[in-house]
Amino acid sequence: MAKICLCLTAKTLDRNLEILNKYRKFTDIAELRVDCLDDDERLYIRRFPELAGMPVILTIRRDTDGGQFVGGEGARVKLLARGLAFAKADTRLNFAYVDIEEDFSVPSLEEAARTFGTRIIRSYHDMNGIIENIPGKIKSMQRSGDEIVKIAVSVKSTADILQVMKASKSCPNTDKILICMGHYGICSRILAERFGSFLSYASALSEQESPGAPGQLDVKEIAELYRFRRISKKTRVYGIIGNPLKSSVSPWFFNTVFGLENADAVYVPFPTDSVSNFFELANELEIKGFSVTVPHKESVLYELARCTETVLSISACNTVSFTENGWFGENTDCTGFSDSILAFLGRKDLKRKKITIIGAGGVARAVAVAVYRLGGKVLILNRTINKAKNIASQYKFRWGGLDNQGIEMMSKYNDIVIQTTTAGMEGNDDTDPLDLYNFSGKEAVMDLIYIPGKTHFLKRAEEAGCKIINGYDTVIRQACTQYASFFGREIPHQLLSQVNTPGAYTWNKI
Repeated sequence: MAKICLCLTAKTLDRNLEILNKYRKFTDIAELRVDCLDDDERLYIRRFPELAGMPVILTIRRDTDGGQFVGGEGARVKLLARGLAFAKADTRLNFAYVDIEEDFSVPSLEEAARTFGTRIIRSYHDMNGIIENIPGKIKSMQRSGDEIVKIAVSVKSTADILQVMKASKSCPNTDKILICMGHYGICSRILAERFGSFLSYASALSEQESPGAPGQLDVKEIAELYRFRRISKKTRVYGIIGNPLKSSVSPWFFNTVFGLENADAVYVPFPTDSVSNFFELANELEIKGFSVTVPHKESVLYELARCTETVLSISACNTVSFTENGWFGENTDCTGFSDSILAFLGRKDLKRKKITIIGAGGVARAVAVAVYRLGGKVLILNRTINKAKNIASQYKFRWGGLDNQGIEMMSKYNDIVIQTTTAGMEGNDDTDPLDLYNFSGKEAVMDLIYIPGKTHFLKRAEEAGCKIINGYDTVIRQACTQYASFFGREIPHQLLSQVNTPGAYTWNKI
């Protein structure tokens, strides 16, 4: 099973030990980044393994490889020798591993490490991209059978992740560490076991003084939320695709539910730039199902074997499940939104209500279908008028642009205002899709964004005296429907009542 390695980048040994002790229960191996230490602290690194009381990796990363060591190779060799010197017969008191680059060659130092039980991690770092022949690189780097080969590359697309995954499968019997740095690499860190990686590096992000490698998760989050140590080749993998995928509550919700019911399953974020490449990756990883968010709710349709009538009618899919007959698409946005807005308004339908929908994307189409079924009269406004017209014409709704003329039309369709665009997402307070409209205070206003909890648009409505709601309730309701699609059963009510509001996310900061 893959292990969790806590990367220690503090400036002093005492501070590193303090951090390690605080997060010890989430850690299997510690990496002491000597390059991050103050110069005088580097004199005493030999003491650290005994103080740590667990396996420790000795690493002195050069600045050219993403580290902070700027001295010459001679100085680095002396530091490595200091860390490995005076090795003790009890190998538990020595560094368990030493990380040295593939172009580093000091035979006497390497032999000394092996003699006293220190295993060599032979590493290669590409901070700018990904190498073409990863299997060939792995084979060329391993100089003896007891070495661990480590390759860290900067992935910039779903295709890069797919390439690393395929390379791993071609070298199944090699002890290796494969690291996909950057936002797209999040799945490889959580699914290290599936990627054939010996360990996954993590950081204590709230304690961090110096940066680790780009894309490292918080050590507590990977251990507790994703239950990393339980992930095996039998674990059922689910996830969410989108781009940039920084504001989704779904990983927290599903993994919390999986933990409460002790399910052998994990739900993983998959930042995705290519839907077709993701489906190939999904097959490689044997993914059982996934959620779909912007901007892929339309493009995912081309990869499905079958889908529901609702998906066909609105040309948008947010839920994909693997079946014996291929990938099956559904849309749970409609039911999630319908249940949420009726609960918000305390109504059974939307008859005699006049409603403005802002936006004309996949979410807006799902909302339009729901409002049509609930009997509301609708005006759709969008910056690109033709997109609003295309949706409105299907249901004989009115349509217009986000201009003075459209705002004037709103005066007859403002019982309820529903904002479906991404404007204001992730705390962009200056973005307001309806900045030309002045709320009267009588409108009921819904913004389907939920991070942040109140966008600038929603704050304006609240300040005017409007009744408001964000999209959190909607997303949880539709996630419950997705759960039923994935597992063929409803979430037990008593279990759902134990799911509390999520705290801050860390993976979305990479």
